[in-house]
Amino acid sequence: MNVYEGRPEDFECRKEKEQKVYEILDSLGIRYQRVDHEPVATIEACREVDEALGIEICKNLFLCNRQKTKYYLLVMPGSKNLQTKELSPQIPSSRLSFASGEDMERLLNVSPGSATIMSLIYDCDNQVQLLVDEEVLAEETFGCHPCVNTSSMKLQAADVFGPFLKAVHHDYIKVKLS
Repeated sequence: MNVYEGRPEDFECRKEKEQKVYEILDSLGIRYQRVDHEPVATIEACREVDEALGIEICKNLFLCNRQKTKYYLLVMPGSKNLQTKELSPQIPSSRLSFASGEDMERLLNVSPGSATIMSLIYDCDNQVQLLVDEEVLAEETFGCHPCVNTSSMKLQAADVFGPFLKAVHHDYIKVKLS
């Protein structure tokens, strides 16, 4: 698996939502490494990507409350499992469950298996609250998809949780998951 610096040479051939990620990162002067690969929809399928980039791709879970009035994008280490009873009191929101693929498409312009912090560029109305596990925030680097699950990126965590989130008008809530 080849590791590349910056946007792909075949940029114009990529999906528009992937192009938009590279455009915003480039406009902010955020450097990134990238690999292209077969579609990966699970953390287990990302192991080869992790090795190539020297990172652990984060698990991104799209959640909602029972009434479907509040939506959350939870970013956590791929090795952790979510216990909603542990998360709920920290945000606070009871009765969390996985949001539908339709809601993910509508709010973040990504399909299941492609959820990513980068998709917040499409949440212009700030309907999705970003939740980040403290272990992710403690890392120097951050791995994610550019709104498609056929490419993965390695960025500096400070760039993602600083200039990127500021540019897309989002903040995060730090959570602690065991």
